[in-house]
Amino acid sequence: MKILYLNFDRGIPVLGDKGASVHVREFVRAAADLGHEVVVICARLGAGNAQPPGIIIEVAPPQSVESTRMLAEELGVDTAGLDAALVASELSKLLYDQSAADRVMDVLQEQAFHPDFIYERHALFSSAGTDIAGRFGCPRILEVNAPLAEEQKRFRGLRLESIARRMEAASFGTAESIIAVSEAVGEYVKTLLAQGEERVQVVPNGVDLQRFSAGALRRDEIRHRLGVNSETCIIGFVGSFKSWHGTDFLFDIYRSIAATRDVHLLAVGDGPRWGELYGKVASSSCRDTVTLTGRVPHADIPSWTAASDVVVAPYHATTDFYFSPLKVVEALACGRPVVAPRIGQLVELIADGKTGLLYRPDDAHDCARVIVNLLDDSQRRLSMGAAAQASVSERGWDRIVQRVTDLALAARVGEAA
Repeated sequence: MKILYLNFDRGIPVLGDKGASVHVREFVRAAADLGHEVVVICARLGAGNAQPPGIIIEVAPPQSVESTRMLAEELGVDTAGLDAALVASELSKLLYDQSAADRVMDVLQEQAFHPDFIYERHALFSSAGTDIAGRFGCPRILEVNAPLAEEQKRFRGLRLESIARRMEAASFGTAESIIAVSEAVGEYVKTLLAQGEERVQVVPNGVDLQRFSAGALRRDEIRHRLGVNSETCIIGFVGSFKSWHGTDFLFDIYRSIAATRDVHLLAVGDGPRWGELYGKVASSSCRDTVTLTGRVPHADIPSWTAASDVVVAPYHATTDFYFSPLKVVEALACGRPVVAPRIGQLVELIADGKTGLLYRPDDAHDCARVIVNLLDDSQRRLSMGAAAQASVSERGWDRIVQRVTDLALAARVGEAA
């Protein structure tokens, strides 16, 4: 099939390091491997990782201060005050959306590309996907990874809230099918649908099974580079160091464990809280047994993950944990037992006592207890690792692409009928 993949979120560069960026690339790569022809239109291409097969075209936002001012006047928005930068950012997204459909149509005409269906990653202040699908007369499948309007309001601020929520509901309402990455996201989508809740399908994030199962091939090489002997247990973390990832929580736990055990902490990745953790590590007595790698290309993540004996996903407690944690699935695919809090989709991903261990959210004592439980039992770690790898054997990205294309075919048949 011919698939038009739309990613109008500038915060998700296709070639970047974010889990969302990985999601885009892996979906496109799996679709190409299955023989589909994919054209990706994105607001930001980014850099740092290899481009997946297919055509990827950046349609960047137009830069126009005057247009932004005119749009503000048209909407009756006061751009003065402390949130001027926030308003300007939101207005720029609306400006982008106003011209996006025409610009995408021009690009696709140059490529002589007529999609069989559109697969769109949900973005804030975005309606162009609906317009493009209407012009082509093809189904549009919308992937929703988070309650974006709610998330924006809570964590970054949302000045044009009524517009954002109206556009979000409209985007949900015009999609033939909606892929929600977790039950929590699916329930959020359903609250905004006037009808057609059956269109919402919950499809958690996938994993490149072959690449991550092969990560163990370089395990000894990575451990040698770290100067860690075979008797030392490595506690691993992989992520983008966001505030909710709990790296500060993990380090405090590690220090208590390191006082009585031969252990090493390996934290892979980069992000907003990396510098803070680096400062804490540098001033601590266990700084020689901690490795903070900084940025690592996603192609190398399997090897670094496999170098660990236990992988910890120390998310902080939240009442609405709506994530589908990509790094947890990847760790399981590497054959590593995962320690995580008993919240959200983690309860479904990790079979407590079989593929990993769950602890009470934000309970440092309970988290340390289950980590030590695994550190002290090498045979249990091995059996859990084997079970972990087996548990995700049906979560390959190819399965996800197949499910999406089945939905697209059903929509096309329904429209034809």
